[in-house]
Amino acid sequence: MTALNTSARVAVIGAGAMGAGIAQVAAQAGHPVLLLDNRPGAAAQAIEGIGRQLGKRVDSGKLSVDARNATLANLQAVEAIEALADCDLIIEAIVENLEVKRTLFRQLEGICGEHCILASNTSSLSITSIAAQLERPQRLLGLHFFNPAPVMALVEIVSGLASDPALAECLYDTAKAWGKKPVHTRSTPGFIVNRVARPFYAESLRMLQEGAADCPTLDALMREAGGFAMGAFELTDLIGHDVNYAVTCSVFDAYYQDTRFLPSLIQKELVDGGRLGRKSGHGFYSYAEGAVRPQPAEINSAASVNVCIAEGNLGAAQALLSRLSEQGVEVIQRDGQGLLRVGDAVLALSDGRMACQRAKEDGLRNLILLDLAFDYSKAQRIAISYAAGIDPQALDQGVALLQRAGFKVSLLSDSPALAVLRTVAMLANEAADALLQGVASAADIDLAMRAGVNYPQGPLAWADAIGLAHVLKVLENLQAGYGEERYRPSLLLRRRVAEGRTFHD
Repeated sequence: MTALNTSARVAVIGAGAMGAGIAQVAAQAGHPVLLLDNRPGAAAQAIEGIGRQLGKRVDSGKLSVDARNATLANLQAVEAIEALADCDLIIEAIVENLEVKRTLFRQLEGICGEHCILASNTSSLSITSIAAQLERPQRLLGLHFFNPAPVMALVEIVSGLASDPALAECLYDTAKAWGKKPVHTRSTPGFIVNRVARPFYAESLRMLQEGAADCPTLDALMREAGGFAMGAFELTDLIGHDVNYAVTCSVFDAYYQDTRFLPSLIQKELVDGGRLGRKSGHGFYSYAEGAVRPQPAEINSAASVNVCIAEGNLGAAQALLSRLSEQGVEVIQRDGQGLLRVGDAVLALSDGRMACQRAKEDGLRNLILLDLAFDYSKAQRIAISYAAGIDPQALDQGVALLQRAGFKVSLLSDSPALAVLRTVAMLANEAADALLQGVASAADIDLAMRAGVNYPQGPLAWADAIGLAHVLKVLENLQAGYGEERYRPSLLLRRRVAEGRTFHD
């Protein structure tokens, strides 16, 4: 089945920010669109709001007057559900309440023709459950847009137990024709994005709770080393802690309290205290007028270093050597276990063990552990930790070497896998379980995380680049260090390592 023809009539129920955004997307693609809301006048007001937004784009030269007028001409506010009788696609974007949605779709089923596709924009409820009481549950699917719908590229096409695969393909092709990046997913809790993304928030929250570093430092590391658009604390302040915490609790409960999705007591306290982020004026950061954002912590050295020794392959951090060479540091290479020596200091990419543990077990004095960077040749910042008892001069030499390479250096307490590495390993682990369980394909999982939450790379492709054996080692060491099921490696990850394959083979 191909995409719906632009002559197909589309209806959107719910004229809030999400519903209005979806209506705008469909109208811009050329469809006649009906917008319905149970609040009198709300649909007409939403269309007026769309007009104002499009007018701003015209004023900035990003949209032609003709395109704005054509979009607005395609939009019509209606006040009664009976007006949707001859629609070809109806998209529901109302309150996240199972019974309310079920009631709506049962009502629609009695009004609309059998050819009409019914779709829910739910972000968390089961499509199977919503459809269960319909006479024709096969025609209900999830069509999950991300906010703001006109801007965000991703659309999750969600199939429930009874959903017609042909209709899923139709919605996939239609979303593509609308300029979106669609992905297929089964109706499991969180679908792709809201499930796989949980560790991004959870690991930063855990490091904060353990005193590894403060919010601005951890956020800066996610941006300037990890390549993410925002750190976890900035992002949850933007989303709203009430919303983000509720999603975490929903996923946690849906997976029968699996500790991998355990909510954070720190975030709960913010919600309980009404510190919901930007919308309340205070979250992890203050948004009051004149508030000054605290700066990330850095450690500096005045030592002079001009030569270092690379023993063996540094794994994912190998590109660091080229960066050092470009800055005039002489890099002497010899065989070894993947270590970088400068003066009395020994530097190594973290393998998930604490620095004190690795120093003792591997017999390494003056050990400094390096965090992961998305691109060591371009990253602006790097996190380090060190083993207790390190010679201050050796620490100075290690920091000086990283500064010579052009990094800002942030010191974390001796935490397993530091910041970026543990977060990426856990994202990849969750994505691996989603792949193992048939939630979506590897390509769609990676696309969803890039297009839905702007990750610099899909977590499965990122794990492939790091090396699956190293990711597995990191997770095994995290699990051993904490003694918790939270960090258990995915069966699929173990299998791919044993087979010598990647996630994309």
